[in-house]
Amino acid sequence: MYNTLFNITQTQCICEMIKVNDSISALNYFTTNQTCQLFRSNITLIFLEYYSNSTFIFLNQSSISILNIREYQPSTSTSSSSSTSAVAASITAAVVASPTSAAVVASPTAAVAASTTAAAVVASTTTAAIASTTAVAASTTAAAVVASTTTAAIASTTAAAVTASPTAAVAAASPTAAVAAASPTAAVAAASSSATILLATTSACNLFSNQITYPVGSTPRSVVVVDVNNDNKSDIVVENYSSNNVGVLLNAGSGIFNAQTTYSVGSSPYSVAANDVNNDNKPDIIVANSGSNTVSVLINVGNGIFLNQTTYSVGTGPISVAVVDVNNDNKPDIIVANVNGNNIGVLFNVGNGTFLHQTTYSVGSTPYSVEVVDVNNDNKPDIIVANHDSNTLSILLNVGNGTFLNQTTYPVGTTPISSAVADVNGDNNPDIVVANFGSTTVGVLLNAGSGTFLHQTTYSVGSSPRSVATVDVNNDNKPDIIVANSGSNTLSILLNVGNGTFMNQATYPVGSYPCSLAVIDVNNDNEPDIIVANRDSNSISVLLHC
Repeated sequence: MYNTLFNITQTQCICEMIKVNDSISALNYFTTNQTCQLFRSNITLIFLEYYSNSTFIFLNQSSISILNIREYQPSTSTSSSSSTSAVAASITAAVVASPTSAAVVASPTAAVAASTTAAAVVASTTTAAIASTTAVAASTTAAAVVASTTTAAIASTTAAAVTASPTAAVAAASPTAAVAAASPTAAVAAASSSATILLATTSACNLFSNQITYPVGSTPRSVVVVDVNNDNKSDIVVENYSSNNVGVLLNAGSGIFNAQTTYSVGSSPYSVAANDVNNDNKPDIIVANSGSNTVSVLINVGNGIFLNQTTYSVGTGPISVAVVDVNNDNKPDIIVANVNGNNIGVLFNVGNGTFLHQTTYSVGSTPYSVEVVDVNNDNKPDIIVANHDSNTLSILLNVGNGTFLNQTTYPVGTTPISSAVADVNGDNNPDIVVANFGSTTVGVLLNAGSGTFLHQTTYSVGSSPRSVATVDVNNDNKPDIIVANSGSNTLSILLNVGNGTFMNQATYPVGSYPCSLAVIDVNNDNEPDIIVANRDSNSISVLLHC
């Protein structure tokens, strides 16, 4: 039946989704090499076309990766007549459709898919079209067109999506914003009035396919996401290193953010945290200022508005800050990593958001990040430090009243720069994941009990991993690893397959030199989203979970 409908050749395959008890799966059969793959999806039909030297890899039972694809330069225009920036397709383009939309094989020169809710357009290599009449597939829900023999497109029943050929960009128009689709290695941008929206997808649900970027201050290095105005929507707070300020981007709903409001802080702010330090149920902002050797505290007075900073002297070169109650008095304290002093400072909260002078503890060489989590299950938060130049992690156990034992060190990879703490193997003991900047790896140190850790197991990620988080992103109750790779301008996601072991990375393009990330639901769909601070592009990327 399908061979007749789609004119299937020896270099094509088709799969039909099968839904059984809310589980949708399919078996793909490739006639040229006699191989099959079983995977899951949330759509009903996929049609793929490929050359014999193309390689399809099915990952995580829902993702399709395509190898042997050349990168192309993205376009920032929604339509063009250029063969390198316009919407392009080969003469053997195919159409993907849901069961409620029309399935049409594209003409040799152009094809158009139209919908009452969204439109996606494919044209020949020399012609661009947003509304062509050569071939049209219409639906009351959505339709999508696939371009090139080495790309794959997937259409859901609610939105349109287009995949571009290796040498051309794709433009898709909606009534409110321009959306662009990209290959696995490149993204095409379309500008709206307030943000740029990107779509980079090769699967039915590619987890984080939609990216929106927001301009912020100069050289953003650190980001935190918290509801600062008590409207039940998570807002963004970003530290702008070269602007000497912090920016607050209020959530306008549906994961869309307003332009930043800025507040002055100290010199060369390097790290930002948020916590209610004066017990008024409004999160306040705390900033480590590396140039002025201070921390700034900005008190929230309501509606996401903050008072001018109050500063506290700390050690030399504070570049990481955490805010946690370490002495069990129900008042969050400040812990700061002083990179040039090779120590961490603890500033106790004495009430009303005021703090004592720091108490210092020696750690390794060039402490670059600090986390404060109870790692030995005694209900007292401990300190974990990534020591950049000594290639170690320091663990300082809390013995009560906010005093800490001398450090215990663990060797990790080259130039560790960031860490996250979560129970990744389900044994109720918090484990440590560290980003090894110089090794291009993340290391997983499993907790052996009582706050002692096994030697790291490493996993390859992108170039120069700068920031790491551990959050369950695929709803299987196992924390996954998310990494910002500053050298490759990507995010890596390593899914947890159980027992603290992880799959190979899947990558997503973001801005230039991503150096900080947060993972939290920003559009209230109960799915974790990713927010990234892009240092060299002076922007924040918001990647919404599909």
